[in-house]
Amino acid sequence: MELQIRDLSKRYPNGVQALDGVTLTIPRGMYGLLGPNGAGKSTLMRTLATLQAPDAGSVRLGDIDVLRERDRVRQTLGYLPQEFGVYPRVSAERLLEHFAVLKGITDRTTRREVVEALLRQTNLWDVRREKLGGYSGGMRQRFGVAVALLGDPRLIIVDEPTAGLDPAERVRFLNLLSELGERAVVILSTHIVEDVAELCSRMAIINRGRILLEAEPLGAVEELRGRIWRRVIPRAALPEVERAHAVISTRLLAGRTVVHVYGETPPGAAFEPVEPGLEDVYFAVMAGHGAGGRAAPAEVGG
Repeated sequence: MELQIRDLSKRYPNGVQALDGVTLTIPRGMYGLLGPNGAGKSTLMRTLATLQAPDAGSVRLGDIDVLRERDRVRQTLGYLPQEFGVYPRVSAERLLEHFAVLKGITDRTTRREVVEALLRQTNLWDVRREKLGGYSGGMRQRFGVAVALLGDPRLIIVDEPTAGLDPAERVRFLNLLSELGERAVVILSTHIVEDVAELCSRMAIINRGRILLEAEPLGAVEELRGRIWRRVIPRAALPEVERAHAVISTRLLAGRTVVHVYGETPPGAAFEPVEPGLEDVYFAVMAGHGAGGRAAPAEVGG
């Protein structure tokens, strides 16, 4: 079972090219889709979830034509959007039972068994009778996963799932997602590099509707070895360094600025080599420097 996306394009009436010839083959397991806000991630996720139609292209999930057989897709789809509403005065158990009926699980005994299994899997069983309005952000996200898992889906789409979660809830949520990837195609759409680094065996980087890189995270990091250099500078010196070198990222450290520079050769005696990480891959690709896998010519600034 794999998801095949071919030449998918979408232009909105305001002229924004949200998807521009997107082609991906996504196998079973956790697959990361990285990109900044407005890169086209949500448009792609909504298209795969049958919530909107593209202008051109094709999508297949096994033997299912995703764009033409929407009812079949929805029978095997689990979708957790970036924002979803809950009824704050209803308990998690009662609302999940309601969604189970809508999913076609009409036998009462079977439905109770399914609801209990999902609430236990998402670690919500002990709070199943509490009202959803009192749930934390992480608990609501886990409830969303429980809803998405109704019907044992073969395709699970999760859009920006850890945004706003505290560190402990984020770890619980990521552990739950890693379990799901053992038996389904799970697409994790995010702008948080660490989520992809910790979970995904393959990934793609998207910006302005185009796939800039498709690779294994570890392989992409290895391709950058020996090409990332670091220097700590006064903040006022940053413009001069940017003029002289291919700066891919900056961050503040104790009032000074740490710059990471891409270079095939050492950029100067003041720089030291850095063991690259997936964040360096992301910033290098966004700046137009390929890093393994299949990279498209970048047309974006750093």
